[in-house]
Amino acid sequence: YVDLLVCGAHLEGLVLNWQLRERDAQLKEVTTTASAYRLYALSDGIRPAMTRNDETGVAIEVEIWSLPMASLGSFVAAIPAPLGIGKVQVADGRWVTGFICEGAGISDAIDISHTGGWRHWLSQK
Repeated sequence: YVDLLVCGAHLEGLVLNWQLRERDAQLKEVTTTASAYRLYALSDGIRPAMTRNDETGVAIEVEIWSLPMASLGSFVAAIPAPLGIGKVQVADGRWVTGFICEGAGISDAIDISHTGGWRHWLSQK
C-alpha cells in the first residue's frame, strides 16, 4: 500500500472518488497541509489545483487514502494535465505522495485558498 493525498474531486463522496474506491483504496486520514499551499479552481469547474507557496501559502484540507501499490500506476496514468503526483507536506511535517499542479496550470484558474479546501469552496458556490 501507498499513502495518497487528495485535495479535490477525489475527496470522500465527491465526483471522482469512485476512481479510488474501484481500486480498493481506504480512507486513512483527514488532515490539512502545512501552511505552505495555494488552492485554485481550474477552469473545468470540477477539479482544483494545489501548488506550494512558502511565502503566501495556507493550510488546505486534504484526505490521505491507502491505495494498493499495484493500483498506483493505473491511477496516475489517468490524471490529466496540469495535475500530477508529487510530494506534499502535511500539518504534522510528514511528506506524503499526493496531487500537485504545474505552475503553468493555474494561469487561468481562480485562487480559492481563502476557503481552506475544495469541499468548503463547493459549499460556498
